[in-house]
Amino acid sequence: MEEDTDFRIRFSSLCFVTDHVGFRGTIKSSPSDFVVIEIDEQGQLVNKAPSKLISKVLPEPNNFAKKTKLDLQNLSFEEGSNQEVSIFAGCSGADQYHQCGSEREDTISDGTSKGEEETVDVLGTLLDEKTNELLNHFACDIKEKWNSKTELIGSSPEFSLGRILDKNQRALLHSAIRQKFPFLITVGKNSEIVVKPNLEYKELCHLVSEEEAFDFFKYLDAKKENSKFTFKPDTNKDHRKAVHHFVNKKFGNLVETKSFPELNYSAGNPNVAITVRFREKTHKHRKRSLFEYRDQKVIYTAFTLRKENLEMFEAVGFLAMKLGVIPSDFSYAGLKDKKAVTYQAMVVRKVTPERLKNIEKEIEKKKMNVFNIRSIDDSLRLGQLKGNHFDIVIRNLKNQINDSANLKDRILEAIENVKNKGFVNYYGPQRFGMGRKVHTDQIGLALLKSEMVEAVKLFLTPEDLDDPVNRAKKYFLQTEDAKGTLSLMPEFKVRERALLESLHRFGMTEEGCIQAWFSFPHSMRIFYVHAYSSKIWNEAVSYRLGTYGSRVVEGDLVCLGEDVDDEHFPNNKVHLVTEEEESANTYAIHQVVLPVLGYNIQYPKNKVGQWYQEILSRDGLQTCRFKVPTLKLNVPGCYRQILKCPHNVSYQLKEEHDTDVKMEGSHIDEATLSLLISFDLDASCYATVCLREIMKHDF
Repeated sequence: MEEDTDFRIRFSSLCFVTDHVGFRGTIKSSPSDFVVIEIDEQGQLVNKAPSKLISKVLPEPNNFAKKTKLDLQNLSFEEGSNQEVSIFAGCSGADQYHQCGSEREDTISDGTSKGEEETVDVLGTLLDEKTNELLNHFACDIKEKWNSKTELIGSSPEFSLGRILDKNQRALLHSAIRQKFPFLITVGKNSEIVVKPNLEYKELCHLVSEEEAFDFFKYLDAKKENSKFTFKPDTNKDHRKAVHHFVNKKFGNLVETKSFPELNYSAGNPNVAITVRFREKTHKHRKRSLFEYRDQKVIYTAFTLRKENLEMFEAVGFLAMKLGVIPSDFSYAGLKDKKAVTYQAMVVRKVTPERLKNIEKEIEKKKMNVFNIRSIDDSLRLGQLKGNHFDIVIRNLKNQINDSANLKDRILEAIENVKNKGFVNYYGPQRFGMGRKVHTDQIGLALLKSEMVEAVKLFLTPEDLDDPVNRAKKYFLQTEDAKGTLSLMPEFKVRERALLESLHRFGMTEEGCIQAWFSFPHSMRIFYVHAYSSKIWNEAVSYRLGTYGSRVVEGDLVCLGEDVDDEHFPNNKVHLVTEEEESANTYAIHQVVLPVLGYNIQYPKNKVGQWYQEILSRDGLQTCRFKVPTLKLNVPGCYRQILKCPHNVSYQLKEEHDTDVKMEGSHIDEATLSLLISFDLDASCYATVCLREIMKHDF
């Protein structure tokens, strides 16, 4: 039972900052005993109607002016340097389509006749008649060789358009050529554009019709946000698998694929169509062109989600399924407890308010409700909240063992003590999962060490319970049979099924496991890394208080300024305490912060800083830069105050009479005491940790 011991050490051995005796009691007897309501950045509870200040209605998409001609003077492009040569020369496979975006214009994409006209117009405008004619001959020659099954002998043939000094013109040409001839690729060399056969196009033609390949590569090059491409329906599962494999192997960092059965399909071998869509944030950091601003305005719908006894990611997965989007289309300011009634602000992309309202009845079965539905103009980000309000019932109140003092006095003393002195700002148990064998921080450590297969195995490690979920996990670890495990895994385990589907598609290899992690939204991938950082922070604050107590000593880090949000202190607000400041008692303990691990933090210059280095060495992270490029994870780190205080505390003691049925039908009324307590906590603080300090009792 080594894991059980580890779990207890994490919390029961953590220190306290107050000196009262405390009391015992039961929290979360039912979800309704633990109500959490998010407080938005304006200080308003999200279960109330939103203020008009934050309810910005989007203009209708069609209000943007339409442009019928290409205006070379006013198009917006990424400012580049002469390094464009190496960018193009190094492109291959998916990278050609992804990296070359800074030199191309994403304007012509949807296969309409208008798009074709604009393509021809660009080529006719920017190329002289002879070059245009030679380009067409080159394209026809490539197609003829492919159609006649003649292999291209020797090095790949090339056709040069010559040097084109104007960067905007080059960008337009790159896009126009690829749109007119998707079976060709363009490469930039010293302001020269070279055209070559697209061998991936030819490879795809072995799997699908040439018409589909043609349309797919036009779609891929256009990179039109929020657009989709669907291959023709197919009854052959092995063939579909080959198409999935091709697209994800060549362009997996750019797009993702899903299979959907045709509506009204018959039993047996149903027709299933593969749909391709661009991954989120594909070209987030590239300057948008005039056309992108016109055509790519994204719809965002904000709402308040109420859920009961439901895990956050399960709720998001269910909503995504009902709305026909993916989990990463949802954004939220913070994660919420499972065993509770929670209210939180959320935003979903590409879904109108009307569409969200249409699923209200369906989601009630999962004990979810949505309200305060409205259009806004952007998504949410983690931490974009002021805090949380809690309404909690603690039942079965009792004195600590061997404490004979008046229970009501003990409760009053405890609450007032924490109101005035605060509590140690630990990350709560739910940050690490309630499993005994594997905690989320262990998965995060494996990801930081780029041990992708190990991270997957940890995620799918079963507990010692005989239920469908753990039986499925046990089967997987014994066989690594993702397909068989999927048939055993219950439908409601959204994360597990998403991971298994990817493993079935890509295999249980290092690369396959990387692709499997991409089945989770970014917020969830980084959650595991943050869990590891949180565990180390908990250990660090215990070491700090155990070593120096409540004194502020030389080498401590303190936060300067009162109005900086917790965990978002910039480095210039963090000050290293000097020997003179220690002697003069310049700072108080509530100003002391400790770093949460990342690449952009400084460590204390005392025993605590040495402790951090020893821990990183212990965990094999002494050279870790807290970036996982393969999963697109960057962890800058932050600072967290070691003490916090609850705000707006109110409480009430209540006697409850429980009637127990005794032997021979006799009835005895026994009065028990319950505590109804309400308070507000700053963002990223845990109510269970505050209650632990009040009660001096581990849950």
